[in-house]
Amino acid sequence: MDYIKNGDKVLIIWSNCEQNDITTFVNEIKSTTNDVNVSFENSAMITDNSRERSSFDVVLSNLLPPHSVVHDDSLLATIIKILKPSGKIVLKDQNEVSSALKLNGFVNVTKGPDNLYTAEKSKFEVGSKVSLNLGQKPAVWKLEDTVEEAWSGVNDDDIIDADQLLDEDDLKKPDKQSLRVCATTGKRKACADCSCGLAEELRGETKETPKSSCGSCYLGDAFRCATCPYLGMPAFKPGEKVLLDLKSDI
Repeated sequence: MDYIKNGDKVLIIWSNCEQNDITTFVNEIKSTTNDVNVSFENSAMITDNSRERSSFDVVLSNLLPPHSVVHDDSLLATIIKILKPSGKIVLKDQNEVSSALKLNGFVNVTKGPDNLYTAEKSKFEVGSKVSLNLGQKPAVWKLEDTVEEAWSGVNDDDIIDADQLLDEDDLKKPDKQSLRVCATTGKRKACADCSCGLAEELRGETKETPKSSCGSCYLGDAFRCATCPYLGMPAFKPGEKVLLDLKSDI
């Protein structure tokens, strides 16, 4: 009876036991431990209301012949309620009940010889509350500025100035000519039969402004040849002299 100490309240759960066996078992407990309060409950009769909650230090179940107590979830749930925090249960069962004990809230479940199981109730009662001292919250959890303050500029020392993210090179406007791309490739890379002057421009060469030689360029793309320098441009007014400006931002 190492699991029973002086002053403990002990509950014995039995089923179909002889009175002599019960008396002998109680005398054995009292002979090894003084000042022990022993109570009895039939496994078929015990309910949540049979005993006051958190009232027993130790529960002994099915330790008396014929060892016919069935430790189902209902019984184990009742036992853990009437046990005190850190209270112990000692039971005997031919079936494997380790998982059932754990699922019903018992901890430190062990199985010993002769199918004897021991387990404990946790140190905290079900539904108990405890204050947690978290100390100072990490800064990442703290929102110092409200939305209104952020919009109004209060505490704007914590707001990053977007202008500080840009250097002088970022503020320079790009050269429009450097943004010119080929109409065929869509990139700043001239196609193989470039006729718009981009190839010469990329090579650093200059090209004379081309002029129409067929006389039908003013009518529009439907009348222009494949190499027409005005291809893609709107139609001209008849007789109007239009030149292709390669320096414009197309």
